[in-house]
Amino acid sequence: MALRSVDPTTGEEIARYEEDDATAVAAAIDVTGAAFEGWRETSFEERAGVLRRAAQLLKDEARSHAELMAREMGKPVAQGRAEAEKCAWVCRYYADHAERFLAPEIIASDAAKSYVRFDPIGPVLAVMPWNFPFWQVFRFAAPALMAGNVGLLKHASNVTGCALAIENLLLRAGLPEGAFRALVIGSRAVESVIEHPAVRAVTLTGSEAAGAAVAAAAGRRIKKTVLELGGSDPFLVLDDVDVRAVAREAAKARTINAGQSCIAAKRFIVLDRVADAFEEALASELEALVVGNPLDEKTEVGPLARMDLVEDLESQIERSVNAGARLVTGGHRVGDVGCFYAPTLLADVTPEMAAGREETFGPVAALIRAGSDEHAVKIANGSEFGLGASVWSSDSQRAERLAPAIDSGCVFVNGMVKSDPRLPFGGVKRSGYGRELADFGIREFVNIKAVVVE
Repeated sequence: MALRSVDPTTGEEIARYEEDDATAVAAAIDVTGAAFEGWRETSFEERAGVLRRAAQLLKDEARSHAELMAREMGKPVAQGRAEAEKCAWVCRYYADHAERFLAPEIIASDAAKSYVRFDPIGPVLAVMPWNFPFWQVFRFAAPALMAGNVGLLKHASNVTGCALAIENLLLRAGLPEGAFRALVIGSRAVESVIEHPAVRAVTLTGSEAAGAAVAAAAGRRIKKTVLELGGSDPFLVLDDVDVRAVAREAAKARTINAGQSCIAAKRFIVLDRVADAFEEALASELEALVVGNPLDEKTEVGPLARMDLVEDLESQIERSVNAGARLVTGGHRVGDVGCFYAPTLLADVTPEMAAGREETFGPVAALIRAGSDEHAVKIANGSEFGLGASVWSSDSQRAERLAPAIDSGCVFVNGMVKSDPRLPFGGVKRSGYGRELADFGIREFVNIKAVVVE
């Protein structure tokens, strides 16, 4: 069976890739397992050299990588270049810091000497999504490779070109053959990869359903998982803000990558006193965004990645409006060709509606009113998700006081939620478990080994 890459701007097929059969997949895993035996013996300096060369290639070739992302999943080229450059950053970050993060730690005990080592565990399978086709992979690969592990990538089927480009880039950077392999397989083949005895752990970024399936398969074989799943991030607007300035940031937070981001702001929980003004300002900002061809430098909102995603979004909007939500702006497709959808604002949303309860994976903002700071937090926590949150106030101390009460993996005060190599990233509740990035992330896939000398 072939995997297809389809341009969401035109609906035309870009490429077709024959899926690896079971024999080819098993052979690839065996090669990766063999590569691990050599890679684990390399020094941090050698590994860092590979990562620094990869970072330079990412920077030098950022435009071509951005164009590939635009063609395969619709990301505007300006955002694609920024994504490639962020991948270069995470490579440099771990090249600079991994040795310190994984240095043995002396622990006082009644032994003559006792310490903890952080040793690599072997091949790690990464099941990655299409929405940030380079960043999601390098966010895993940079720490995993610096720890001495090797990687197997099962990328989303519609971005197979990106997967193969990443494998090629790492090879050109000097990574040994087999130390990072892109498997050209569909979702049905993932469980068989997890079953392979050489595969030691799995990390997945994707939907709740995909995470549950992978966790179940790995659990049956006692293999560790890290899951970064969906989000319905709250964007809390307190009643002392500069409404126009915050609305401008809100529009960006909702529509980055056409709203197809787990950490995009989705539920705008606004205190009553400023809700009317905020609604008007946010609608104006959304209407001003440039929707168009992702290869055009001026485009701010490209197409959704697939037509079924457009249809899912339309269903959520229709069900919310039927339940009493008010359509302020947008709510329609753009153009006759491609997967374009207008930036949309729904007001009078309640937590029970589809737009207030489900993850909306597109440029649709749901405005929910709250009577007080405490009420806003209660609404924020009413979601099954808990990935990120942001709180906006002219009094940063007031906003920061709410952070401990918000159930999420991160809280940003007066800033958009984003991932940063220096900070741990991950969620709680149905947004998953485990952490990526920083020193926490690199220690997820190591053997934390106690050594005791009597």
